[in-house]
Amino acid sequence: MRIFVLLPRFPYPLEKGDKLRAYHQIIHLAKNHEVHLCTLSDIKIQPDYVKALEPFCKSIHILSLSKFSILINILKAFLKGLPLQVGYFYNKKASGNIHQLIEEIKPDHIYCQLLRVAEYVKKTSIPKTLDYQDVFSKGMARRAETARFYLKPVFKMEYRRLLKYEKVVFDIFDNKTIISEPDRALIPHPEKDKIKIVINGVDTDFFTPIEIPKAYELVFIGNMGYPPNINAAEYLVKKVLPLVHQKLPEVRLGLAGATPHANVQALANDKVTVTGWVDDIRKYYAKSKIFIAPMQIGTGLQNKLLEAMAMKIPCITSELANQALKAKHGEEILVGNTPEEYAQFIVSLLEDELYSDKLAGKGHTFVHSNFNWTAATNVLESLILNTPRDENG
Repeated sequence: MRIFVLLPRFPYPLEKGDKLRAYHQIIHLAKNHEVHLCTLSDIKIQPDYVKALEPFCKSIHILSLSKFSILINILKAFLKGLPLQVGYFYNKKASGNIHQLIEEIKPDHIYCQLLRVAEYVKKTSIPKTLDYQDVFSKGMARRAETARFYLKPVFKMEYRRLLKYEKVVFDIFDNKTIISEPDRALIPHPEKDKIKIVINGVDTDFFTPIEIPKAYELVFIGNMGYPPNINAAEYLVKKVLPLVHQKLPEVRLGLAGATPHANVQALANDKVTVTGWVDDIRKYYAKSKIFIAPMQIGTGLQNKLLEAMAMKIPCITSELANQALKAKHGEEILVGNTPEEYAQFIVSLLEDELYSDKLAGKGHTFVHSNFNWTAATNVLESLILNTPRDENG
């Protein structure tokens, strides 16, 4: 089968969750199908990034979005009542290029990641699948709760528009996928149960335990320019760490990940290290005794938890993040709700090595048993293969 994959950004390097998901899905789909990749991009894509995808794609097409056109299209989206992020990624010239590519390639199926690209294919009759991945509306609602007063109206407006758009795009696509059952339950459509759950996996051949000296007691890893991660980092440093230091004053924290926001950089001190981009993120998991992801906002499955557990690091997270993960509290992971609970868990793990090792071992087994890229992508592949085609398709 010839599959046209349309993404809002190039799926490499793997510093964002949507890129990681698309990258592994492309690899697995390419085993049995001809994959044609088309991505939008508001930045210059390095040749090495393209080379990373070339072995799996019959063709690769990158459509540039200029900063000026983005501003104009955000304004147009505002006037049309569309979500601003849909406007950010929609471009009339790119739309013409995409339709021309579809005419030339003649795909059997179109696979779109995220509702940000739905506008480009809403009128095509070719069978198509939309990966909601996360529930953007709920994520925006949570951001509105914690935003500065002058941003709250913007986030609330975007929330309402996304809520409406998530319902509208449902009827445009033959198939819909999403990352977890809790996310599916939040989609505002009466037939949301038809959305297929396609989980994320973890590359357990890459993310394996590494024995190296510990540089930190705690580490939090992720794209540090992403609002939910910024929020979690601030929560960890300002609310949790002071409580930990009351009992264990020498505890060190590493905040590792690409594009650290100014608010994250400001958290650095003699006990908190902000690394920025790192070439091999595995070393930063392995350098720490505990991985902690105290997510307070955001939706979807946290890839960082899968990676840390695969590397046999004991993990602590929030109830919000564990809704999609579904690991057993107290056995495979520790789930906190307050700064006091997080601090108590950290101290317990640091003071009881046997308990820490047991939690890490069961978390490791949990990930290996439940999160596999091949099995997850087989669900997507089956969905695509079994989509009815028009007789003239």
